[in-house]
Amino acid sequence: MFNGGRQFCSFQLLESREWYLAAYASDGVPNSDHLKLRNVKLSLAADSIPDRHVAVETLFLAVDPYLRSQMNGRDDGLYLPQFQLNQVIKSFGIGRVILSKDDKYGEGDIVLGPIFPIAEYFVAPSEFFVRKIEQTNGISLLDYLTPLGTPGFAAWVGIELKGCRVIGSTGSDEKVKLIKEEFGYDDGFNYNKETDFEAALSKHFPNGIDIYLDNVGGKMLEAVLNHVNKKATVSICGMMSEYNKVWTEREGIRNLLNVVGKEVRIEGFMIGSYLNRFGEFAKEMEEYMKEGKLKYKNKINNGIESFLESLRSLFSSSNVGKVIIQVKAN
Repeated sequence: MFNGGRQFCSFQLLESREWYLAAYASDGVPNSDHLKLRNVKLSLAADSIPDRHVAVETLFLAVDPYLRSQMNGRDDGLYLPQFQLNQVIKSFGIGRVILSKDDKYGEGDIVLGPIFPIAEYFVAPSEFFVRKIEQTNGISLLDYLTPLGTPGFAAWVGIELKGCRVIGSTGSDEKVKLIKEEFGYDDGFNYNKETDFEAALSKHFPNGIDIYLDNVGGKMLEAVLNHVNKKATVSICGMMSEYNKVWTEREGIRNLLNVVGKEVRIEGFMIGSYLNRFGEFAKEMEEYMKEGKLKYKNKINNGIESFLESLRSLFSSSNVGKVIIQVKAN
């Protein structure tokens, strides 16, 4: 068969590299003792691929903080199932179908899914994919991992575009400048420089906070609860500040009584519970993009071998933009 400038014989064995969990990381940032890269062989023989499965060449992989929470090896209330030892790590990704045993997909189709193995090639059930991407309307493939991917979907589920006055907290002066000058935030502050979150929130929210979209948790969440208005909404999609700690060392929230007195609604959510609305989300976000309402940046790392350092970089405030691995040229 011939596809996209590459030729695959039906009896060919493909060499593929994949990342797997070699040991659990109970605390701290995972390293090469925990995550390892191995070589595997993948058969493209027609009888080696089950019905309603496809073989995929990975093009791009998203690297997100939530992956860290699946590498602890503990059942301590974490919101995602743990990866098993020796299991391939999975993330949101984009790939090209190179062989299909499902009529819904043909060779050369570009597919998007939330549980791509961190691998160069793989075989998976076709139900793994949430949509087939048609490259039209000036929307690039990378757009489907940022505004049309996990970050955009989490924002859409959690808050959407509400026309609010928006203040952001981020980890460097460079990023504060970015969110204000390029992303359209009304203001922002560097949480690594602020020694008093209470003072920072008083300064930026003199009239209180009505909506807080949280993926940080810890001390910032506690401070926010001292500044929320009555009937405020706190929408939580993660707690990145706590991922590298055992649960007994995580920051406690001491002022939850504010939730009662101010009748605050706090709700956590998982985007996996909203995949039935992914089509609706994509249609709406594509319109926002055409109208120029969305601004974003990507940090592209090349090659499957860059996964470990890409993941580690998420916890250092060193990246500007969404971290994406380009596995293969498209």
